[in-house]
Amino acid sequence: MHPSSPPAVPDVFAKARSHERVAIMAAARAADVLPYFRTLTSPALPIVSMEGVERVMLGSNNYLGLTDDPRVRQGARDALDAYGTGLTGSRLLNGTIPLHLELEERIASWLHTESALVFTTGHQANLGVLGTLLGPGDTVVVDSGDHASILDGCLLSKAKLRAFRHNRLDKLERQLERAAGDGGGVLVVVDGVFSMEGDIAPLAEIATLAERHGARLMVDEAHAAGVLGARGAGTAELLGVEARIDLRMGTFSKSLASCGGFVAGPADVVDFLRISSRSFLFTASAVPAAVGAALAALKVIDSPEGPPLLQVVLDNARYLRSGLLERGFAVGAAQALPDGSDIVTPIVPVLVGDDWKAALLWRALYDAGVFVNTALHPAVPPGGALLRTSVMATHDRPTLDRALEAFTSVKIAFEAEHGPLPGPGAIT
Repeated sequence: MHPSSPPAVPDVFAKARSHERVAIMAAARAADVLPYFRTLTSPALPIVSMEGVERVMLGSNNYLGLTDDPRVRQGARDALDAYGTGLTGSRLLNGTIPLHLELEERIASWLHTESALVFTTGHQANLGVLGTLLGPGDTVVVDSGDHASILDGCLLSKAKLRAFRHNRLDKLERQLERAAGDGGGVLVVVDGVFSMEGDIAPLAEIATLAERHGARLMVDEAHAAGVLGARGAGTAELLGVEARIDLRMGTFSKSLASCGGFVAGPADVVDFLRISSRSFLFTASAVPAAVGAALAALKVIDSPEGPPLLQVVLDNARYLRSGLLERGFAVGAAQALPDGSDIVTPIVPVLVGDDWKAALLWRALYDAGVFVNTALHPAVPPGGALLRTSVMATHDRPTLDRALEAFTSVKIAFEAEHGPLPGPGAIT
């Protein structure tokens, strides 16, 4: 007898070979305009060495520049010396050290919440919170611009997902009205500062709508903690609504100069997550050096030196935005505040529109000695391709001027060959 042939089933690898974005990436790589996976060969400083050339770094989330701060480096070294290179187990079992406990206490104090819980990554924090607190009978209402980790957590939870158009309060209210008929609990989840556009969620108005409809509110402060507010506690502090936010999530991979994530809120909810969140329970604890660095960075932010750093990064953001606007680029709008003033977050997007134009413009800037991030569809809406620039407190004005001059020269040459870019004021 001959062995029977295996049944004919679709190849699960087929999509990896036929997906349209794979072909686009291959074409971009062949043309040497792929803006991703470039190799950094120096620390994340205002000027970096990347692929053998010094370039102005306008693509880092190191907002306060603390990755090179001697105190933060020493915090990492001390943790490495005390606890070794890794903890080789989960927080539940053998992976909790005193640094975790001190860091959680400091985060809760910093954010004026009852308790906090530290995760190994920010992605796991959102996955663990949403995947644990929500269930199939619940509804989660999200901004269409929310971070991918929020969407992943919502999908994991199997809760009913209702999205509303970015920062549109009328659309949020409509979804909350619909959610009232779904029969379960309702959670609204928004970014405090949106990672691509750099704009701020209107948290006071969102909190009012959530309260009116009996919903809980969670804010992802990944790009706002360590940036906004008098003590750097994020968008909720800046807008004066901390007491109205039920849960606040953040990361260590931006202003806190490390890697990891956290959630802060009521003690009973945090304790429930501590014993129920699968992404917390079933992953290895962060390496000690990462915890030590984050703790040291938080101590800097929470010291008298913190507020001046916060002000410098915001001043740098305004300077860069003004310079790009003067040079004819379409940049993100300044954000109006309740007191009548406005603010520019460290994320300054430059609208390009077309994906290929964005890649070509990125390459021209790269060759001119400036590294920026590129956001293409589906990270942004179709036709919304942009260059995402971001500043640090440690950028000085000559370095920012060097970058702006590169933008000037590149724009002239680029438009002569590829046609006009969107004009100033196109992003609102």
